[in-house]
Amino acid sequence: MGKVIGIDLGTTNSCVAIMEGGDPKVLSNDEGGRTTPSVVAFTDKGERLVGMLAKRQAVTNAENTVFAVKRLIGRKFSDPEVQKSKDIAPFKIVQSSSGDACVEIAGKQYSSAEISAMILGKMKQTADDYLGEKVTDAVITVPAYFNDSQRQSTKDAGRIAGLNVLRIINEPTAAALAYGLDKKSEEKIAVFDLGGGTFDISILEIGEGVFEVKSTNGDTFLGGEDFDLRIVDWLADEFKKEHGMDLRQDRMALQRLKEAAEKAKCELSSTPETEINLPFITADASGPKHLVIKLSKSKLESLVGDLIDRVGGPCQIALKDAGLTPADINEVILVGG
Repeated sequence: MGKVIGIDLGTTNSCVAIMEGGDPKVLSNDEGGRTTPSVVAFTDKGERLVGMLAKRQAVTNAENTVFAVKRLIGRKFSDPEVQKSKDIAPFKIVQSSSGDACVEIAGKQYSSAEISAMILGKMKQTADDYLGEKVTDAVITVPAYFNDSQRQSTKDAGRIAGLNVLRIINEPTAAALAYGLDKKSEEKIAVFDLGGGTFDISILEIGEGVFEVKSTNGDTFLGGEDFDLRIVDWLADEFKKEHGMDLRQDRMALQRLKEAAEKAKCELSSTPETEINLPFITADASGPKHLVIKLSKSKLESLVGDLIDRVGGPCQIALKDAGLTPADINEVILVGG
């Protein structure tokens, strides 16, 4: 049997790993990143971009750039989740002949499994390049709340990408395995997964190497991107106060703001203050304008305070559904970000 790869097909980012010497090793893509944006774009020249290349032109080519397709996979067009995505997505989400949700780019329809397959294909390519041989066998993770249709569509996406999907594993179970918790005796653990686009909390019970998901809850529209948008809005508001111009109306400027906001957020994990410096962000009759502003960790916390508060509710519900209190939880695993 050849090498088996493990793929985390995420809403915002995806990642691929292999077992090397008994330990999992996350593989870097051709841009050097350990995670790859789950973004697919179609250019006016007919090219298809996947990953960081697609993300970098997402604002300037918004209607032809598909992201967060995981929210659509295995769902009917009439699903409330799909309708919510349809209202906020800059690309077109339409109904296929079978009633499923699919995306339409330049008059051509793509199923959510096809778009996901393009992302999985990029992950497969990363593994192929690293190993110097073609990989076919894979294990793919999905949220614990995915139903049979969503799991089957994820398997279909793997097949389209040329993968033989050996197993679909629940994300919280995969996280617990990564932390070696299968070696423990009976324990109750909480897996707190705040990703780029979604938040999931799962309560697991482990006994003799067997994982049972007791309950799961979350918010499918809460993640790191929401934190980035708060910074973007703050930057745009501060710039508008000073120069009377709204950078959100300029696609090129907005793309730069988004990238700077994400970078600043990451930097504030390890430093109390960071500077956002974007020269020549825009121009008016009086000449070019520059954006130079400091963002402190305390300011970021005040900007995202209500987003942090939103994680509490799902945690309480998950505990209640599992029939447990916080004191019953032996360990908490933090995942995502």
